[in-house]
Amino acid sequence: MPFERYALPVENHAVHVMERGQGPRTVLCIHGNPTWGFLYRQIATRLDPTRYRVVMPDLIGLGWSTRPQHAEAHTLENHGRWLGKVIEGLELEDYILVVQDWGGVIGLLGAERAAPPAGIVLLNTVVGPPRAGFKPTAFHAFARMPVVSEVVFRVAGFPQSMLGIAQGDSRSMKGAVGRAYRAPLRGLGRNAAPLALARMVPNSAEHPSIPLMQASQDFITGFGGPIAGVWGESDPVLGTVGSWIEKLLPQIRMVHTNAGHFLQEEVPGPIADAVEWVDRQLT
Repeated sequence: MPFERYALPVENHAVHVMERGQGPRTVLCIHGNPTWGFLYRQIATRLDPTRYRVVMPDLIGLGWSTRPQHAEAHTLENHGRWLGKVIEGLELEDYILVVQDWGGVIGLLGAERAAPPAGIVLLNTVVGPPRAGFKPTAFHAFARMPVVSEVVFRVAGFPQSMLGIAQGDSRSMKGAVGRAYRAPLRGLGRNAAPLALARMVPNSAEHPSIPLMQASQDFITGFGGPIAGVWGESDPVLGTVGSWIEKLLPQIRMVHTNAGHFLQEEVPGPIADAVEWVDRQLT
């Protein structure tokens, strides 16, 4: 079954969406920085299209959605609101929300503002603000270096040119797969989002993302539906966060793997299994 592709209007933007399947249960898959809905294709093809409708939008600024080139457009407030509009535009009800990387907080904020999901699957993401005494990772500290970060992100095409370094198996991001992630952001006029989204990560307790990340955490800790997780422990950025998520959400059904940050490319089977497990809890 081929993927359907279309543009969904959201405010003054166009959100690129891929879909597969026509089943009664919708699965909304939200990626993070700097990928796009392509990240979920292997999960979509593992799910029965007569049971599931898998919807994979590209965040505004990434993939084939509209790409604002002003860094100021990329705030957590804007992304949460935009995704809420996507959920409203798709008229989603009783759906399963699958999130990874920035897709976690953005997805939860969007759901809070539109229609809450029936179940949730977490994949190497954060769901709330950093813990007390946190320090930015080397990647996020580099993103705030003046001049050099602008050159490396916007001229050299970082980090989409080096996604393999975040993987358990670097070969998972090579060849045609790697080219697919680089393609939408090629060119100086198309790649503002990766740096802007890296700078959305807090570097202090006063960062403007903090209150919204707290709202995201409050939403998921108060969530009454089933929650599953699949974690890539070879992720150099979020590999250790899975254990903290388990403490925060003691009801979560967590599966640990040796995959890296973009675990959809390495362990799509366990992710599809997690979606099906959540679905069974709902039926």
